[in-house]
Amino acid sequence: MIEDLRWLGVSWVEGPDCGGAFGPYTQSERREHYLAAWKQLRYAGRIYPCTCSRKDVTAAAGAPNDGDDEPLYSGTCRPRTVSAPEPAGFNWRFRVPDGEEICFTDMHLGPQRMVAGRDFGDFIVWRRDDVPAYQLAVVVDDAAMQITEVVRGADLLKSTARQILLYRALGLPIPDFYHCDLVRDDAGVRLAKRHDSLSISKLREMGWTREDLRAGGEAPPYRDR
Repeated sequence: MIEDLRWLGVSWVEGPDCGGAFGPYTQSERREHYLAAWKQLRYAGRIYPCTCSRKDVTAAAGAPNDGDDEPLYSGTCRPRTVSAPEPAGFNWRFRVPDGEEICFTDMHLGPQRMVAGRDFGDFIVWRRDDVPAYQLAVVVDDAAMQITEVVRGADLLKSTARQILLYRALGLPIPDFYHCDLVRDDAGVRLAKRHDSLSISKLREMGWTREDLRAGGEAPPYRDR
């Protein structure tokens, strides 16, 4: 990804390849930050250990989930309490405040409103294999690195609502969000590596230039490299 971004002409002043004041920039090296947040949430009673597998959650939901979003959790393990000094061995879920509205104004898509417990349920913040989940990691990193604007795809709108709850629970400042429209193929399916979609490096091999990609038009004729 770094190579592709540089090829496109995108530059940056800090990151995993060039260092900076807020490093380290690799999540595997930031465990102490995530563990501190996990402990804060656990002591406050905002999370609980869950033994349900992904298959269990999908089956209990009784309906297909929305695109790439996770299915609504039924709350099977909500009453569970465990005295655990470390998070390993469980999927730790954040207990959402059922019925609470989460509202924010997206810098691209405008006003957004979601209801906890209806649009999304209790979500995982720490995985049973002892790795912090995406929702917790990005919140902790954004706050630690003083991020003020987050730009990402529109498929993560519900994740923003979840993360706003985490920012509030941890007493952290909430950044502004800009959710981009998704790039899709001819069938309307979003381009994603899980679907074996074309990557920037693949397009480069096919003869595309950075100007072609920036223009966003039709594919150029094949060029010999």
